[in-house]
Amino acid sequence: MVAIKGRKNSNKNPPIFSHEFVIQNHADIVSCVAMVFVIGLMVQVTSSWAYTFITIHHNVSMATADDPTVPQKYTTGWKDACAVFFYFLITIVMHAVFQEYIFDKISKRLHLSKVKLAKFNESSQLIVFYLLSIIWGIDIIIRDNLLLNITTLWTGYPALLSFSLKLFFIGQLSYWLHCYPELYFQRVKKEDIASRVIYTSIGLFFTFAAYFLNFQQVGVILFILHYIGDVLLHTARINHFVNQKENITKISFLIANSVYVFVHIASLVLAAVVFLYGFNQIESSFEYSTGNFNSPIVQYTVLSVIVAFQIYLLYTFVMRQIKRARENTTPVITKVKPKQKLKKKEGKKSTLSEDDELPEVDQATKKNLRSRSSAKAK
Repeated sequence: MVAIKGRKNSNKNPPIFSHEFVIQNHADIVSCVAMVFVIGLMVQVTSSWAYTFITIHHNVSMATADDPTVPQKYTTGWKDACAVFFYFLITIVMHAVFQEYIFDKISKRLHLSKVKLAKFNESSQLIVFYLLSIIWGIDIIIRDNLLLNITTLWTGYPALLSFSLKLFFIGQLSYWLHCYPELYFQRVKKEDIASRVIYTSIGLFFTFAAYFLNFQQVGVILFILHYIGDVLLHTARINHFVNQKENITKISFLIANSVYVFVHIASLVLAAVVFLYGFNQIESSFEYSTGNFNSPIVQYTVLSVIVAFQIYLLYTFVMRQIKRARENTTPVITKVKPKQKLKKKEGKKSTLSEDDELPEVDQATKKNLRSRSSAKAK
């Protein structure tokens, strides 16, 4: 007897602590770790320890007996690392929730290839992050009156932070940090890991530099400008995958490309005004204890890094557009195959042409009658 090997059950749970188990259940595992801190608030012994991770610290009370309604202001400190770790866990859980309950259901209906599916998931997650950051950042700019009164970007430096502004930067740091384990959780291909790591490291570097050097006010505006350009590009990218109409795709990319160039030029102008003109209007000093880094070395170094990065982004963007334009204008040469001459007998050709006009059942019947008549003739 020949033994037939049965098909393996795809719904079988993977072994505990295996790679597949961790990847499938990473959201539940991380949420359990986050719940340890939440439960710790309910126990008196561990409440002070859990409080360090969940709440925002380093507050400087501005309230007085005459005016107790004055909002609290904050500075930076080592306890911010604890808050970043907790919200890093929350970001991983939120990433998994959006992926499973929204993006996976949408991608199943689109029937995308594996390459397009990976790009769709990446762009979708970035769009959510960019949109939330843009809305949050615009609210901060309006509340703190940073754009209309541009002198607030350098007067009173280092300025105290509002609760919303401090939480904004903690959220930004948490997001960029969570991108590293997501390379493993999302099964990113090896050839794509290097570009994703570089992109994430750049975002983490600029966010940490703006937060550590107390350039949060100008930093939030530069981030919003950068995010507006990127969110339109990723939206046009998804529209290219989903929408089959070429005209709509061209219009979306035209708008995204125009805005992308404009926001990066605006970032260059804003950085030059703030660091070349603004910070030179106040006294220069370098005091690590007070968080004052307004020295010429820091000013020109930060400005040089920003200008170099913006020019690099514009250069790569322009070169990519030129490459695509050349690919679209290059004529496609198609080789015409010579017609093959089929040598067939005239009788057979006529028979086949007559039979081809009949349905398959009639063709079979006619062939059987033909074979019987040939047998009788013999």
